[in-house]
Amino acid sequence: MRTVTLIVIHCSANKAGSVLRAADIDRYHRSLGWKQGCGYHYVIPTDGKVEPGRPEKLAGAHCKGHNWHSIGVCYIGGLDADGKTPKDTRTEAQKAALRKLIEHLHQCYPKALIVGHHDLNPLKACPCLNVTAEYADLQPWLHL
Repeated sequence: MRTVTLIVIHCSANKAGSVLRAADIDRYHRSLGWKQGCGYHYVIPTDGKVEPGRPEKLAGAHCKGHNWHSIGVCYIGGLDADGKTPKDTRTEAQKAALRKLIEHLHQCYPKALIVGHHDLNPLKACPCLNVTAEYADLQPWLHL
């Protein structure tokens, strides 16, 4: 059984309005030779539907050095229309779905910190939003 201490939020680093789905990420990750497919546990396309990726009981492949003790959540987007500039491109549906999913994961893993990928790897812009500030009300240190 894994001990989950982090909920890590990612973006897929695609242009705003991308139509990618969890199945597309799964295919891509398998093309890299990843036998377990999608490295994220959940993917949220622009329509806000939460799609399962890798089962939570398995370690993800989304944040080097932190996969064993984390849950990875990825929203589709994260780049401006130019395809280069990092930007929070979440649709309202994605924002609502991400909030609801994080609330659920927080109930399952109440001691887990909720962070953005860039909080663990400052060289990354991902997920192009300040996760710790946006979800401060769910952070475990506020409930000690």
